[in-house]
Amino acid sequence: MYTKFLPSEYVLRYRKGKIVKEGLGLSFFYIEKNTSACVIPVSNNSADFIFEEQTKDYQTVSVQGQLTYRITDYKKIAGVMDFTVKLKSHEYYNNPMNSLSKRMINIAEVIVRGKIGAMNLTEAVSSNETFANSVLEELQSLEEIKNLGITINGFSILSVAANRETLRALEAKTREEILKNSDDALYERRNASIEQERKVKENELNTEISVEEKKKKIRETEINTKRMVLEKENELERIKIESEIELEKKRKELSELKLENAKKDADAQAYRIGAVMEAYNKLSKEALVALATLNMEPEKMMAQAFEKLAANSQKIGSLNITPDFLESLKAGA
Repeated sequence: MYTKFLPSEYVLRYRKGKIVKEGLGLSFFYIEKNTSACVIPVSNNSADFIFEEQTKDYQTVSVQGQLTYRITDYKKIAGVMDFTVKLKSHEYYNNPMNSLSKRMINIAEVIVRGKIGAMNLTEAVSSNETFANSVLEELQSLEEIKNLGITINGFSILSVAANRETLRALEAKTREEILKNSDDALYERRNASIEQERKVKENELNTEISVEEKKKKIRETEINTKRMVLEKENELERIKIESEIELEKKRKELSELKLENAKKDADAQAYRIGAVMEAYNKLSKEALVALATLNMEPEKMMAQAFEKLAANSQKIGSLNITPDFLESLKAGA
């Protein structure tokens, strides 16, 4: 007889209890009495599950998800489970894939129960991808699964839900927490607004203080500048007054010196005049007249002569004075 298998099936052909051929999608002629075959699927297999577990705080939750696995060691799994098929219809004798999926789910449930049991209700219902990954890592490390020749490819949790009554209570609690958080957020916003307003006012006050300090510094600078200017002006005025005093002293000294010199000149002049007068007193009248006419200008001498003629005019009968006569007198002088 002849049979042919699919490429997605790994076939182990036995004759008298020994493997004579193996591979993917085998086809062969056989004698039914001494030939048998194990057919193992090579594609991924998925197993859905729903677990009822209890949390640390004694609350029941429903865990729903999916486990994905693949047979990778065909001889090893064939030695543990019966994958023998009817060669004519290719049907399994014992439906091993259902048994294998149930076995995988049971192993996964043990791990999930342990992890859920370590959580409280809130942690369980809010479990995320990290929880599923931790279960997957533990499944992949189990020797029991490795000994079956199976590789775990995936483990996902669709939901972790509490029962309806617990869920209502949890929702109420969550609602209260949300409302409380909302109130807290409102209070925080108010406090933040008050704090922000306080900071704004504080900044305004600091700004005003800073402005006043700057104004104060400016006023102090102006006062110091004015004081320095006044000090300089006073110093200059003092120097000016001292200079004027010194100048007046110099002037006084000069005046005293001039007066002293004038006194000395007057004394010298008086002494000279006194000496002259004393010398004149020793001369006769005729000598004095001769000295007086000495170096006298002709006009003065003629005036003096006419003055004497006028004084003795009663003694003179007639006297003719012509211009030529005057010229001759002037020339003779």
